[in-house]
Amino acid sequence: MDRVPERFSDLPVRPPLSPMLAKPVAAIPLEDGWTFEPKWDGFRSIIFRSGDYIELGSRNEKPLTRYFPELVAAVRQVLPERCVVDAEIVVIDNKQRIDFDALQQRIHPAASRVNMLAERTPATVIVFDLIALGGDDLRTYGYEDRRRRLEACNAIWDDKVRLTPTTTDVATAHDWFTRFEGAGCDGLIAKHRDTTYQPDKRLMLKIKHKRTADCVVAGYRMHKNGLGVGSLLLGLYGEDGRLHHIGVTSAFTDAKRRAMLDELAPLIAHDLSLHPWGSWIEAEQAAGPAGGQRVPGGQSRWTGTKDLSFVPLRPELVCEITYDHMQGDRLRHSGAFQRWRTDRDPLSCGYGQLEQPVDSTFADIFF
Repeated sequence: MDRVPERFSDLPVRPPLSPMLAKPVAAIPLEDGWTFEPKWDGFRSIIFRSGDYIELGSRNEKPLTRYFPELVAAVRQVLPERCVVDAEIVVIDNKQRIDFDALQQRIHPAASRVNMLAERTPATVIVFDLIALGGDDLRTYGYEDRRRRLEACNAIWDDKVRLTPTTTDVATAHDWFTRFEGAGCDGLIAKHRDTTYQPDKRLMLKIKHKRTADCVVAGYRMHKNGLGVGSLLLGLYGEDGRLHHIGVTSAFTDAKRRAMLDELAPLIAHDLSLHPWGSWIEAEQAAGPAGGQRVPGGQSRWTGTKDLSFVPLRPELVCEITYDHMQGDRLRHSGAFQRWRTDRDPLSCGYGQLEQPVDSTFADIFF
């Protein structure tokens, strides 16, 4: 069997290749020369095509090809015969919104399940940069030139392989930042017209939503070094009156980790049967949260053998966090701890406090 690089020997850029990255900024840049596009919530992928050979590379340079057979066929139909593009793989749910949870389920070791999921939850590729075309290595070209060539190289984009929309208008970018979140986008990417393509360099900008929420602290996990609190387990009360696990906050200093052990010791719930998440062990063995309640889960193919056990706390303490956006009823990323809210009644910390994004769909993004 040929090694992957040999299959792409006629390309000026061969796999593996790290994508160019983005650094976070607080606001949309107002200076001239910037182009804006939606920030997709999926798997970053550098896609290589040489004739019938297709390789879907990942951000960590490991191939994703076997997990998305439907995309291999779609790329073969749409992209130029010899090219390398930068793209995002997403899954769109039946409400026309980006579903990162469903996308994660696509990574499975069993070929039979891979093929089944390819039919049940098919993925879409959204292309946003051109790295090579034919025999030309475009990494030394400015973004504006690469985008122009990308738009010209194929006009037959379809539902499976799409070209991301872009704008140079700041007012339109502000509108997209607000409006497209409801479809599952988590902000904007800004690229300067003169920026060359430099793998693994943070030369693009990302602008993400920043919000605050007051959350109930119902447990903690020890840090991997065993010397303090690694993360706090956060919850919000739902309309059903139950405390639902929404995620964690972490990234504390070593001194704060150690201090938290003493701060939280009086709140330890020694009888797990009285804890609102006492059913988490049973839920670990079920297909989803027991009884519809979101609780801390157990090992998965994403966590490996990582110890996910936690120290239960009586749900009497509230902390304020900042977060970017929600994925359904949980935090998409870890929240950033801000302060304790000793003035806040835990029972008042519900989903109702969260800002609701403007209702929109994936189709709205492509007009």
